[in-house]
Amino acid sequence: MKLNRRNLEHLTDRVAKPVYLGQATRHGIAHIGVGGFHRAHQAYYTDQLLNSGRDLDWSICGIGLRDEDRKVRDDLADQDYLYTLFELDDGDDSQSRIIGSISDMLLAQDNLGAVIDKLASPDIRIVSLTITEGGYCIDDSNGEFMASLPQIQHDLAHPDTPTSVFGVLSAALARRRATGTPAFTVMSCDNLPHNGGVARKALLAYTALLDMELHDWIAAHVSFPNAMVDRITPMTSDAHRQQLHDQLGIDDAWPVVCEPFIQWVLEDNFCNGRPAWETVGVQFTDDVTPYEEMKIKLLNGSHLALTYLGFLKGYRFVHETMNDPLFVAYMRAYMDEDVTPQLAAVPGIDLALYKDTLVERFSNQAIADQLERVCSDGSSKFPKFTVPTIEQLITQGAELKRAALVVAAWAMYLKGVDELGQTYAIPDPRAAFCQALVADEALMVPRLLGVEEIFGSVIGQSTAFAAAVEWGVKSLRDVGVSGTLERLVRL
Repeated sequence: MKLNRRNLEHLTDRVAKPVYLGQATRHGIAHIGVGGFHRAHQAYYTDQLLNSGRDLDWSICGIGLRDEDRKVRDDLADQDYLYTLFELDDGDDSQSRIIGSISDMLLAQDNLGAVIDKLASPDIRIVSLTITEGGYCIDDSNGEFMASLPQIQHDLAHPDTPTSVFGVLSAALARRRATGTPAFTVMSCDNLPHNGGVARKALLAYTALLDMELHDWIAAHVSFPNAMVDRITPMTSDAHRQQLHDQLGIDDAWPVVCEPFIQWVLEDNFCNGRPAWETVGVQFTDDVTPYEEMKIKLLNGSHLALTYLGFLKGYRFVHETMNDPLFVAYMRAYMDEDVTPQLAAVPGIDLALYKDTLVERFSNQAIADQLERVCSDGSSKFPKFTVPTIEQLITQGAELKRAALVVAAWAMYLKGVDELGQTYAIPDPRAAFCQALVADEALMVPRLLGVEEIFGSVIGQSTAFAAAVEWGVKSLRDVGVSGTLERLVRL
């Protein structure tokens, strides 16, 4: 049965449904970058809150700034902005539900004025972001805002017709300042360290070039809470759509597939009010740092440790790597011996149990999380998820081969051919640049490690780490993925 409001009451009782749709909800949040993760995470928590009968003035209006957002909007609009959150787990404790917390979506390509009007409205008190790690225009080699990017230069020259996130945010905030409307909170939900601080740095750097008075007003009035976000959300496939139809009888153009596990740790730093998300499981804190260090280094770092090796082996799903005892042994050694000693105590978290939970989550066969998804955009992920761990290992004079293998595997992955001879595309905006770095076999390691915007300066200057990567590359060539992991497990 097609998903829409008219058919909602006729859907199976095995899927939970929103009870607030007939009530007078109002947009309080505008979200830029409506993708699968946003819909599985922030929109899910907001749906839970609205379902409790409170904070009905905090529903979500989606904002699309990219051409590819059109299909998202069209698919959602065709089903009254409802979608299925399709939880998949190897056990029987999952609960799928229909989400209704997003009730509209505006496209800048259709009507930029309407987008800025919405963001400038007094009703909008939070503008949230999932624009990917690379969307903040920060150079990882020096931490500076990349003002030379074409979209930034365009917006500085044409501030009334912006195309970038920061141009649009600035236009809306300038309007609010001019009309005496209080500022909104900019809330990053992207998976990167100190995401609120990164958003603040980028927006202030942009406005410093545009209008110093606006810059000073934003610095004084806009808040940027940091957050740790977590829920494995694979790309939705046609197979998932068919599975949803077969299991629950729902025809949904764009369901979201996710694991049952979910976590959101959020700094309580909001300049213009916020929903009572703490009533539906969000953990508020004064400092999110220990939580994000734990998650980014253990979960995301381990994901990268598995993903390129798995892809080279010929696997295509995360659970396939976890069905291989060598991969599990390698991941546990990486987590236990390389990462955990670097972590501070995390309030309320048992790290040993957390790592056990990661093994269980990665092993979830039902969710069928694609290695391609985790492999994507490696040039932006390495600086956030893996480089800080490697830098500390180098500084401490610790064993380097396990961490170096992550880099060696990426180098070999960039060649575009796995051990079975299968070719594949590299899903990375900088794919051509990265592939050129590994084209010359003799020079691939120094060229790769010499790129400071990916690996920083410490790694590029470490002869010990370069030697460890060279060892990994040679071992992958000589004995393959399994043979190399056998060698490392014996370390």
